[in-house]
Amino acid sequence: MAAAVLSVLALVVTGFAWRSIDSLRNNLATAGGLGLGGSADGAVDILMVGTDSRTDAHGNPLSQEELDSLRAGEEVASNTDTIVLIRVPNDGSSATAISIPRDSYVNVPGIGKSKINAAYGATKETERLKLVEGGATDEEAEEQSTESGREALIKSVADLTGITVDHYAEVGLLGFVLLTNAVGGVDVCLNEPVDEDMSGAHFPAGEQSLKGADALSFVRQRHDLPRGDLDRIVRQQVFMASLVGKVLSAKTLSDPGKLNELSAAVQRSVVLDDDWDIIEFATQLQDLAGGKVQFDTIPVADLNGMTDYGESIVEVDPKAVKKYVAGLVGEEPSDSDDTSTTTPNIDASTVTVDVANASDIGGLATGVSDALTALGYVQGEVGNYTGTSVSSTTVFAHSADDDSAKAVASALGGLPTDTDSSLPEGSVRVVLSDDYNGPTSAETTATSGTTETAGTSSAAGTSPTPAPSGPPIDAGSSGPRCVN
Repeated sequence: MAAAVLSVLALVVTGFAWRSIDSLRNNLATAGGLGLGGSADGAVDILMVGTDSRTDAHGNPLSQEELDSLRAGEEVASNTDTIVLIRVPNDGSSATAISIPRDSYVNVPGIGKSKINAAYGATKETERLKLVEGGATDEEAEEQSTESGREALIKSVADLTGITVDHYAEVGLLGFVLLTNAVGGVDVCLNEPVDEDMSGAHFPAGEQSLKGADALSFVRQRHDLPRGDLDRIVRQQVFMASLVGKVLSAKTLSDPGKLNELSAAVQRSVVLDDDWDIIEFATQLQDLAGGKVQFDTIPVADLNGMTDYGESIVEVDPKAVKKYVAGLVGEEPSDSDDTSTTTPNIDASTVTVDVANASDIGGLATGVSDALTALGYVQGEVGNYTGTSVSSTTVFAHSADDDSAKAVASALGGLPTDTDSSLPEGSVRVVLSDDYNGPTSAETTATSGTTETAGTSSAAGTSPTPAPSGPPIDAGSSGPRCVN
């Protein structure tokens, strides 16, 4: 898995490059057409991801010597295993970096429910195959499908957090090693010694300075840690905090050799969106101190969740995540996130609801229809969906202002609505996709305040294991914080 983004996060957010970044302008790898925002909310919101790519930022394969130095194996993948959303207010106040666990189970456009770290890779591969079958060259398919994967991840993060992404930065495995070496290593501290072969993490307890592949192993380990990926995220955050201090030190900023090495590392390892004026951004941040960079993690509803088909996941509550993120960045969640205040008061017995299953989940339409019938709605046609492809669960009605559709959408967990002029007035159709996570029976409707997510459950024989957000990690602290 990738952790190279951590160094880039610190280097860009702390604004190291205000002295030397001009030389990067013509040599950075860029990506376009990502559907990004425009900082209209008073802050720059940056999505920074680390990928498992075995190429550099320009698509060149890494040498065997470089691959061996990474201790990352030969597996080729496009997952984004480090996902950090950074909000930098335009007024120069404290920047906030919010980590999202890689196994968070979320809605992914065009796919439905999935681990968020697969949004990029799964979308890319699906689109690549489609393009190749349509006659595109391998190069064309690679470029266009990569753009689609990035867009899917950006949309997934925005939907989960409620934050519009303004800029995008991506880095592969090699970047972490290059950038950590460029600053001469980073200080860390462990509560206990570790000896874990899968990540190559073999370290004594206490403070130590790590660089290169050892630093990569430190931030990659998740096995043999009490909270698995959440403890790994804490490691990543304390590493980032320590790196911020290292980059801001006079020994780094006044050393032309170190700055040149950093510049060369960034040129080879970082991909930025092509609308980002990184020089202007870095100049804006040149006075940002380490104490003004804070690291947090979204709250988790169940650390040990599992899908019905046995896949281990991290369950998150999108409403809780949006509320938490809004609190971090000093905003209020959108009213659209609270359907209780907008649900129309209707007589359910006057509304006939058709339910069509466009998902791969057998019996889903019957379960949803039973749930609505238990609420007093009249059962309409129930069966498989035969219309054009749909990417997300939607409630359809004859007109956009149909209160019946809004009420049904609210009863099923706050679904989006749309129009279908072929439906008669007073009739509603629910088309279910793989992203559906509302009630699926009369019982779950009656207890919808506490029901588990449809299609998922806690680990067998256990109750959910929530993981509230821990205290923030401040990059202005003196000395590394000791962690698991």
